[in-house]
Amino acid sequence: MKIDNLDKRILKHLQADSKKTNKEISNDLGLSVTAVYERIRKMEREGVISKYVAILDPDKIDKGFMVLCQIKLIQHKKDFLTRFEKEVTSLPEVIECFHVSGDYDYILKVLVKDMDAYREFMVTKLTTLDHIGSTTSIFTINKVKETTSISL
Repeated sequence: MKIDNLDKRILKHLQADSKKTNKEISNDLGLSVTAVYERIRKMEREGVISKYVAILDPDKIDKGFMVLCQIKLIQHKKDFLTRFEKEVTSLPEVIECFHVSGDYDYILKVLVKDMDAYREFMVTKLTTLDHIGSTTSIFTINKVKETTSISL
């Protein structure tokens, strides 16, 4: 699907506030409500828009301690990778997992209440996964930038 400038403007509105009505967007763009509706539906069908979510404030739900955890596996066999990925996706504390190049194999973004909760997560969940050779934890001090918007 080719994304034109009007689609990009619609997407910017939705990224800023997905609860904006088609009428609000149409008023800003000078399009009809039907045109906005049809463009949004097309982008949904084509997978440009994959879902709509509510973004929570981790501090307000006792998940304000963010850790980036680097993982090295003991070997890089396909079955080791597949099994690790399956197991790590079942851990609710892990909100993102990236298979990366470089010194480590994976980087996990972990949200928990505090240092004690992270220790409990490490001891009872993460280190029980098979094929982990080593871990390095990076504790965040401050969020400098956080966005869900992709530059168009």
